[in-house]
Amino acid sequence: MTGPAIEVTGVRKAYGTQTVLDGIDLRVEPGSVFALLGPNGAGKTTLITILSTLVRPDAGTVTVAGHHLATDADGIRRAISVTGQAAAVDGVLTGEENLRMMARLSGFTAAESRRRAAELIDRFDLADAARKRVATYSGGMRRRLDLALSLVATPPLIFLDEPTTGLDTRSRQTLWDMIQGLARRGTTILLTTQYLEEADQLADRIAVLDHGVIVAEGTAAELKAQVGGEVVELRDARGDIVRELPTDGSVDALRTAIDELDALRVPAGSIGIRKPSLDDAFLALTGQSSFTATEIEKEAVR
Repeated sequence: MTGPAIEVTGVRKAYGTQTVLDGIDLRVEPGSVFALLGPNGAGKTTLITILSTLVRPDAGTVTVAGHHLATDADGIRRAISVTGQAAAVDGVLTGEENLRMMARLSGFTAAESRRRAAELIDRFDLADAARKRVATYSGGMRRRLDLALSLVATPPLIFLDEPTTGLDTRSRQTLWDMIQGLARRGTTILLTTQYLEEADQLADRIAVLDHGVIVAEGTAAELKAQVGGEVVELRDARGDIVRELPTDGSVDALRTAIDELDALRVPAGSIGIRKPSLDDAFLALTGQSSFTATEIEKEAVR
C-alpha cells in the first residue's frame, strides 16, 4: 500500500440539527495501530461507519486503502474488515464451520477453505474448541473467533470497534497480543475503545474526539505530556483518591498543589506524587474521565 492507509479531510456529519462530526482531519499510516478515543457523544461510531462505507458524510473527503469513498466504495469494502462490539458468529455452527463458511463466501475453494480454517484455528489458539458449537464458547473465545473470521481474506485494514468490551483481564490481554501480532505483520488497525489502558498499550498514535472535533492527536507519551510534569493526589484513610492536581513538575508548582490539598484537611489523609496517565490527559482534554456510546451515534447504523 502506497500513501496513507486512511486519509480523512474536512469530514462533517449531522443528524437533523445535531452535528456529530464537525470537520474531521485524520491520517493513519500503513501497518500502524491507531486508537480513536472520545467521551459520550464524541462521534467515534459515526466516523467508523463512514470509513466502512455504511454512511456517507455530508461534506469532506475520505480515502481508505487508496480508494475514494465518493467514487470507489466497493474498493474500500474489499480492502477492509470490520469487527463490532458483539461477536458476529453463528452459535449453532462450530468454530471450524464458521471459518470454513466465511472462507467459501470470500471465494475460497472447499480445499482452500479447510486449509485457511486450520491456519486460523492454530493462530488464534482455538484447536481445543474448533469442533464445538460456538454457543458453548466463553466470551473471550468468541471474540478470538470473531477476529479470526475478520482475517479469513487477510484484509490490509481492520476496524475494531471496542474489541475487548466485556472480556476478563486474561482474555483482554490475549486479544491485545493478537492485535499487536497483526500490526507486526503489516495489518493497519483502527480501533475504538472504552479502556484508556488499551489505547496506551496498543496504539502507535491516538486521536481524542470531543463534540465532533479532534481536540488532540499524538502518541500516548505526547498526550500525557500535555497534562504537565507531575500529578499530586490526596487520598483518605481508606486509600481512596479525594482530589488530584496536575502540575508542571516545578518545585513551586508542587508546593502550591500540596498546600492546596493540605488545606482540605482530610482526616488521616496522605499525599502522593505520580506521573500523569492517559486518563489524566483524557480528563484534561475533554473534561470527562469515562465515555460510552450515545443514542445520536447509534443513528449512524440505522
